[in-house]
Amino acid sequence: MYELKTKENDNSVIEFIENVDNPKKREDAYKLLDIFTETTGFKAKMWGPSIIGFGSYHYKYESGHEGDAPLVGFSPRKAKISLYFAPGDPKRDELLKDFGKHTTGKACVYINKMADIDDEVLKELINQSVKFLQDTYPNT
Repeated sequence: MYELKTKENDNSVIEFIENVDNPKKREDAYKLLDIFTETTGFKAKMWGPSIIGFGSYHYKYESGHEGDAPLVGFSPRKAKISLYFAPGDPKRDELLKDFGKHTTGKACVYINKMADIDDEVLKELINQSVKFLQDTYPNT
């Protein structure tokens, strides 16, 4: 049976951010922490060793694979800051047009720094992702 590595845990979010080497990235992580907390209303929790997540939902795929994941989150990684939004949300691409400088993966949006993006669009992306996941997985 596949064991999910990224699980919610009781590690300190502040301690994790304090251990981010780059001072500018650490400052951006605190700014993201404020924006995600204010926008979602959820308390920040660590997911695995390096993802700061907000809220959670339980998913189950047709393959039978299931698990829990944060509704939204971020991780100040060495190369770029990863922002985690709902995979499969058709409205995400529309919002990203006005987001600023970024690249995308399946569920991630990558930014270099907060100065590159529009905070208001970030808040819309967070709200849209939470709504999409709560609509898609209503029993969470």
